[in-house]
Amino acid sequence: MTTRHLIDPAQDPVPVGTPEFKAHAHERYAQLRSLAPIHRVRLADSSVSWLVVGYDLAREALAHPKLSKNPEPYAEALRAAGREILLAGTGFGGNMLMADPPEHTRLRRLVAGAFTSGAAERLAPRIEELAHELIDAIADRGEADLVASYTGPLPMAVICELLGVPAQRQADLQAWTRTAVGNPSAPQRSSLLALNAYLRDLLEVKRQSPANDLLSRLIAVRDQDGGRLSEAELLGTTVILVVAGHETTVNLLGNAVVALLRHPDQACALRARPELIPGAVEEFLRFDASVETTPARFATESFTLGGQTIKAGDTVVVALGSAGRDAPVEPGGDPDRLDVGRASSRHLSFGHGIHHCIGAPLARLEAAIALQALLTRLPDLRWADPAHEVEWLPAGITRGPVRLPVRFTPAER
Repeated sequence: MTTRHLIDPAQDPVPVGTPEFKAHAHERYAQLRSLAPIHRVRLADSSVSWLVVGYDLAREALAHPKLSKNPEPYAEALRAAGREILLAGTGFGGNMLMADPPEHTRLRRLVAGAFTSGAAERLAPRIEELAHELIDAIADRGEADLVASYTGPLPMAVICELLGVPAQRQADLQAWTRTAVGNPSAPQRSSLLALNAYLRDLLEVKRQSPANDLLSRLIAVRDQDGGRLSEAELLGTTVILVVAGHETTVNLLGNAVVALLRHPDQACALRARPELIPGAVEEFLRFDASVETTPARFATESFTLGGQTIKAGDTVVVALGSAGRDAPVEPGGDPDRLDVGRASSRHLSFGHGIHHCIGAPLARLEAAIALQALLTRLPDLRWADPAHEVEWLPAGITRGPVRLPVRFTPAER
């Protein structure tokens, strides 16, 4: 670690979320953890928040009863701080991610059945088929950018098929969602507005011509029992299913591939013992979380967290990427070491408490299938340039590689 990678602990608030910080996130989170489990920070949008970096305190904060997910009571303060990007007008409101009980409970229950472990397993054959189709498209080339050709398209195809989004619009949705979660600025708002407009039109099409998909079923709930789902909630739920339903898995896969390319011995271990892959997915989630930081939570009243006084109206963000490197491991184990054979990889990458990611079973399954297909079909996968430096997403709450230029032995036609 060199000094240019470190933060100045005397800064208050500490600047985080910048491209420079994110490029060396794990080193900088390690320094923050060495000082305290919670810090006052300045986020990429210039607003000031509390950032939780320690595992135990992160677990507490994620389920704290005095931290709200609903931004509406704090709208004026957020606007004053320049943080109105995800509020009314973008179609991002009215969803379970930005709701508290009882609204959160009601909204989550409406889609929960589509994301159980059993429901995910029923999708396994189609996920495997899609994975191999994508590999078929690059196998004879000998080189590829896996973000563009595999880790990006696969999760988008899966969520679009589940929701009933036409295949020809998947590239548009992928571009809009990547900008929406990765740019805390005007492009983010315009991307959310474009996504909002398309999905609003799609819902109307499905209202006129229902199909056997999740969006049609949600429309039926809205139209047949309007008291359970408002029109704004229908759109908000659709938006969050598209955004959260694929972007986190894109980066889970990308981060896993980076880890395996950097640790070829671990890739060899998985090729030799593919039964380790489901457990390895948990290790990848712990080692390099695809959601680096959570969306803000809002203090409903003053309280103490990690020895700091959190005032009513303050925002609290949890650094899931930091918590993973502080998570409990086996006695004598090193949380900074990747170990795909680790007996148990505890992490908070899917959250904790009532907001635990509803799509976790599907994400786990997709990752396991996608990684096994990749390791099997491209057994000598390697960086296109041995001196390759990973370019990480420069902004936003997610963490993942912008591109993955790789080489492999071309398959015979």
